[in-house]
Order: sequence, then C-alpha cells, then structure tokens
Amino acid sequence: MRNLRGYPAPPARVETGAVIDPSVRDVLSQVYDPCCRDKGISVVDMGLLHRAEIDGGAARVELLLTSGWCPFAANLLGDIESAVRTLPGIDTATVELVWHEAWSPERLSDSARAKLRFLPDPAAAGDPASYAAASRASAPTRRSSHDR
Repeated sequence: MRNLRGYPAPPARVETGAVIDPSVRDVLSQVYDPCCRDKGISVVDMGLLHRAEIDGGAARVELLLTSGWCPFAANLLGDIESAVRTLPGIDTATVELVWHEAWSPERLSDSARAKLRFLPDPAAAGDPASYAAASRASAPTRRSSHDR
C-alpha cells in the first residue's frame, strides 16, 4: 500500500492495550529523561513507557521517544535496562524503541504536566486578554542597549 506521494504507507496501527508490569513501572519511576531530570520527571511520568513485560527471568520494555532525534536515546535505553535488571529474579532485560506510535503530550502524567507548565492553567487565568494585560503590567521593564 502506498500513500498519496507514492511512498510506502506505514503499517496499520494495531491497538493491543498497554501491558505494563507494576514492578517495572515502579523501578522506572526512578529513571529520569535527561531533558527533565532537573524537574524530577521520570520516564514513567513523561509517558515514555509503552509496554513492559516479565516472562520468567526476562524483562522486555518498549519505549517511546518524544523525538526520533533525541540525542540521549542511547543513554536512556542503557539507564532503563540497568534499572530493570535490578529487579529480583531478572536475568536479562531488553529495551526496544517503538516507532509505530508517536509520543504526544497527552501521555504526560498530571504531575509532569504541572511541572512543565510555564503558563497557568487556562481555567485559572480567566479572560486571556485580561491575564496578558496584567502580566505585561507586572513584568519588569527591559531596557535595550540603545536606551542607555
């Protein structure tokens, strides 16, 4: 099957439902995306964990990236593998990237969303024009080098 530009169409998205082993989720709640470590946002809160299963002594984790260009992907995969291998009874851990599904901000936990918010919740801001005017009025005046 080809798309409108003649390129092969991506595989159909199959809804399988997320299977995430609770012990893997718990240990990965202490692993941080390097871009959000300073804010204390784990890979779990970022919504990067797609699937995590344990079968006997083997763990398998599927991970989404916020961007396919993430420069920290290799380090992050190693951190996740190391953390999962600390679980009792785990002999091997495999971490794979998922390319058939894109990460989106909807995957963020409520706490991650609050930590990343630099503007107030829209419901708390009220009228956008009034909020913007009040923010401009309370902002310090910046002088350019031409004003000096």
